[in-house]
Amino acid sequence: MSKPSPDVYEQGKGMDAHNKVMREVRSRNDASYDSREPTRVWLDEDNTPDGFVDSLTIILNTGGCRWARAGGCTMCGYVAESVEGGSVAHEDLMAQIDTCLEHEQENADSPAEQIKIYTSGSFLDEREVPAETRRAIAETFGDRDRIVVESLPDFVDREKIREFTAQGLQTDVAIGLETATDRVRRDCVNKYFDFADFEEACSEASAVEGGAIKAYLLMKPPFLSEGEAVEDMKRSVRRCLDVEGCHTVSMNPCNVQRYTMVEELYHDGGYRPPWLWSVADVLEDTADVDGIVVSDPVGHGSDRGPHNCGDCDDRVQRAIKDFDERQDPSVFDQVSCECERTWEAVVERERSYSLPLAR
Repeated sequence: MSKPSPDVYEQGKGMDAHNKVMREVRSRNDASYDSREPTRVWLDEDNTPDGFVDSLTIILNTGGCRWARAGGCTMCGYVAESVEGGSVAHEDLMAQIDTCLEHEQENADSPAEQIKIYTSGSFLDEREVPAETRRAIAETFGDRDRIVVESLPDFVDREKIREFTAQGLQTDVAIGLETATDRVRRDCVNKYFDFADFEEACSEASAVEGGAIKAYLLMKPPFLSEGEAVEDMKRSVRRCLDVEGCHTVSMNPCNVQRYTMVEELYHDGGYRPPWLWSVADVLEDTADVDGIVVSDPVGHGSDRGPHNCGDCDDRVQRAIKDFDERQDPSVFDQVSCECERTWEAVVERERSYSLPLAR
């Protein structure tokens, strides 16, 4: 698999130009963050192989994704919320976990069956989350049913996963694959690994009883037209769920985050987030797959998030949420709007060299 160093990431892959731009954009951020406070924590629900369950979602404040520090993905601004210095002590990370548990105790009637832990990088990268911390977190949540941790494929290792399954936890590793198309992942997302690396990570995770992979895909990275993005997602969903060990695809519509190349393009009139109709189209088209397909359009209805005309955004969002729970494409028959005709025209006529065709 690809080795986790910026030199290897860039060498011979034409990624150094993207990374140079991204480093310059990220350098404009001068915010600082408390290493003992999590970035975010919230309670929600999630569709899992065990059914629809309550989840406690935690975003730990770490030193940030090492790939983002090299330059990183064109759409990702999460590293802007990381602690300076590249690392956070074990004691500080566990203090963040304690804060999240206090939040759950204050806001939930009972402990969530599922824990989701993100770091805006790789939870399994021991430079972000030390081995001592990883094992302590496994013990802390050993009374739950399932845990989801985020990682690039480089760091997926069966022995690390076994630390969680040994506690009785069904363990999913969420990989930000973004697309099953290697060229789109390199040229539009600026991500270094190949689909073959994702397949190898699936094999590594599923080698452990109770281990599996959840693929995160990106709807409409920069430089793709609306129609290209839709077709890429349809292919990617199917290709991911054909890989043994991958049971869920979460399709994330791109939103405009601060200190990113996408934000630069957005301000220059060169990027529009995807239409919610596009999200619905992909979910409806892939409803026959053997696996779970969900989507959470963050920032829906805003100019910087996935949106339609403004009048129907909330209705389509509710239909998407309903689909996430029921996996029934007929929910989309219940929503309509005149702007759907505009979306159809955009999908048919927009070209990547002259986008966006409509705001």
